[in-house]
Amino acid sequence: MIKIKINYFLIALLLASLSSQAQEKKWTLQECVEYAIKNNISVKQSELDLQSAKIDKKSALGNFLPSLNAGANHSWNIGLNQNITTGLLENQTTQFSSVSLNSSVDIYNGLQNQNRLRRAKLAELASQYNLNKMQEDISLSVANAYLNILFNKEFLKVQQAQLVNDEKQLTRSEELVKAGSVPRGDLLDVKATVASDKQKILAAENNLLISKLSLAQLLQLEDFKNFDIVEEKMNAEQSATLLEKPQTIYEKALEQRMEIKVAKTNLEVAEKDIKIARGTMQPSLSGFYSFSTRASYSDRIIGVDGGGNPIVAGPLPLFDQFSDNKGHNFGLQLNVPILNGFSARNNVAKSKINYERTKNAYSQAELDLERNVYTAFTDANAALKTYESAVSALEAREEAFNYAKEKFAVGMMNAFDYNQAQLLYTTAQSDAIRAKYDFIFKEKVVELYFGIPILKKP
Repeated sequence: MIKIKINYFLIALLLASLSSQAQEKKWTLQECVEYAIKNNISVKQSELDLQSAKIDKKSALGNFLPSLNAGANHSWNIGLNQNITTGLLENQTTQFSSVSLNSSVDIYNGLQNQNRLRRAKLAELASQYNLNKMQEDISLSVANAYLNILFNKEFLKVQQAQLVNDEKQLTRSEELVKAGSVPRGDLLDVKATVASDKQKILAAENNLLISKLSLAQLLQLEDFKNFDIVEEKMNAEQSATLLEKPQTIYEKALEQRMEIKVAKTNLEVAEKDIKIARGTMQPSLSGFYSFSTRASYSDRIIGVDGGGNPIVAGPLPLFDQFSDNKGHNFGLQLNVPILNGFSARNNVAKSKINYERTKNAYSQAELDLERNVYTAFTDANAALKTYESAVSALEAREEAFNYAKEKFAVGMMNAFDYNQAQLLYTTAQSDAIRAKYDFIFKEKVVELYFGIPILKKP
């Protein structure tokens, strides 16, 4: 009994340990991107589209194979029927069985099968490009959400550090008020500042929780309350990509971006649709083959007796009848379309219109890409300058705050002026953090256009 209790205790301890480890797990950006690519709903939908395209390609391959169908039939005829032996009408019940095998194959149908196969291959390729694009979009969204969490974490630390500093000043002010060195009004200002700091911390904690929820939803995680990320150190440094000319980035993006590949492949698909539609206007030639046999369960006449009466015998064995009654039918069938309500010509015309529409979409995709590249490049460089300015402003505000702290400590500055200096310093810290992560994200967007993926493959 004691041994069983020990076993239960060890199992419970192990489960608690595993649960603790699961809750303490912190995700890296690499892990978040990899997990999202495997589990995000949008990615899974694109994967299903790719599977459907592969099935369509198999169907297009199947069009080259001959069709083969087998059939069997057994019937009862009750009432006035013709005797197949005598040719006379008799009131009788007869049974018949028949077996058939039919096959046909397309010899020529305007190259529709070939063009359908080529179209299916292109459609599969387009689905693969769409899947890759969805993975890139999800990776970028995950990176943005990840950076947003890092920003909120750093911002929370700034607010917490400000609270610690203000609480020290509160203690110092209480001592100075007791000593009569500063008026009581300064103490009340410091107390109000501490209360405001606590409210800012609460708001920062809520923002951090919401940002974690956003990333957890991208990853399709349910337990977002225990979800956390590794506090990776992100350096805001200008990459070599930003030293390139935007035209160079655009030209490389034209070769690599999935939206361009999708648009180009769709244009090729539309071209195949025109050829398929034209194929219906051409003559088609097919070969066919049919095998059939039958058997009857009726009595048969095998002769007449001396009085001229028929001599009736039972039916032949079933398999003997199938062997004797078998027949083959084969040949070629030519179909020449002459008039079909203009449906073939209309389908060709509509396919041409769709081709022009797809061609316009391809041109628009190139224009959109050019605009997006130049916009991303400009935004990234502007974000870099903003970050550099924010860092310079932070350094100046930090020196000003340290000077104000020294003056306040010796009673040469009142609490209001001190709080103003501290507020400006805290605002500069927040601006620098925000500018840092804004630049990092916008730089990653430019790198993505240049062919540098968010997810680094091993």
